[in-house]
Amino acid sequence: MSNIVIPELQPATQVNNIFCIGRNYQKHVEEMGGETPDSPLVFCKPKNTIIFDGGLILLPPESDEVHHEVELVAAIGKEGKRINREEAQDYIMGYGLGIDVTARDLQREAKKNGNPWTIAKGFDTFAPISRFYPPEEFDDINDVEIKLEVNEEVRQHGNTSDMIFSVDKLIAYLSTMFTLSPGDLIFTGTPEGVSKLEDGDMIRATLGDNQIDLNVSAIHEPSF
Repeated sequence: MSNIVIPELQPATQVNNIFCIGRNYQKHVEEMGGETPDSPLVFCKPKNTIIFDGGLILLPPESDEVHHEVELVAAIGKEGKRINREEAQDYIMGYGLGIDVTARDLQREAKKNGNPWTIAKGFDTFAPISRFYPPEEFDDINDVEIKLEVNEEVRQHGNTSDMIFSVDKLIAYLSTMFTLSPGDLIFTGTPEGVSKLEDGDMIRATLGDNQIDLNVSAIHEPSF
């Protein structure tokens, strides 16, 4: 069972929907050669993508170019529809880290052909998440450093202040179309520096002064 773990809450909350935001950091938009969006670019991941601290990202044989994308993740704690930005924080159960793992070659091919790219985002293990911590643990969630290292080399290092759409804007926007429910996760986008994962890579992501961290490894998916 995929659970959102917040130490202060018992029992843990089961993961529900997984909403993800693309192109939410300008430098990442530029490195991908895209255009800055006028409104949030939304896609979803299936629940089978969730793994936890200490888990293994399985590199599938269908892709030769699997990338890491470290992200702040907001966990929703109560149901809401058409939520005002001013009230958005009331719906957040906690914040944590996530890695939006992406089969970049499959995504690129799908985009070229004008097709959806759910497969590129939806392989098993393609959404590692950390523990989550209550919002009051953070002085200002809109000014928190986020970092990812591969084999102790910094690959991504950004700040949530660089988001094009802040967390409250994302909640307000998503809730115009979807009823947000307890256990929903919002992956809020990634800073620049995304790059390829190799078999045996050790990945560590950290968030802010709280030293919230997420440690996973990448291995080739075993053949059966």
